[in-house]
Amino acid sequence: MSESVKHLWEVEHSYRCEQGSYFGDGSTTENHKTFADFLGEMGGSDPDYNLLFRWDWEEANEEGHSTFNGDNNYRNGELLLFFMAQRKGYYFAHCVQVCRADEPAVRAFLEPRFAHLLSLWEPIK
Repeated sequence: MSESVKHLWEVEHSYRCEQGSYFGDGSTTENHKTFADFLGEMGGSDPDYNLLFRWDWEEANEEGHSTFNGDNNYRNGELLLFFMAQRKGYYFAHCVQVCRADEPAVRAFLEPRFAHLLSLWEPIK
């Protein structure tokens, strides 16, 4: 990876996204122990039916301090993936336990979905 490209866990988005719907009971989040488990369920999902509009990779404790212990295979992070089922108007999230070694697979999942999201705004780009 290029020196100028940030790692996914280094990105801090400017605004927070809630895992549950404002109007719901918070049951719209699925949890996964590994990224491989997540891919088994959602890896081949249709990007229109399951429109990924945001992700957050978090590696901090409640005080905001990093939980990384130096081992790239240590599962200290959470990858939050936020989706919209467009035809149903249904918002949902997936919370995946990740390690830094998962980053190439996570990028491989995110990149085509980013391209799809941009295609929805084609006249603007």
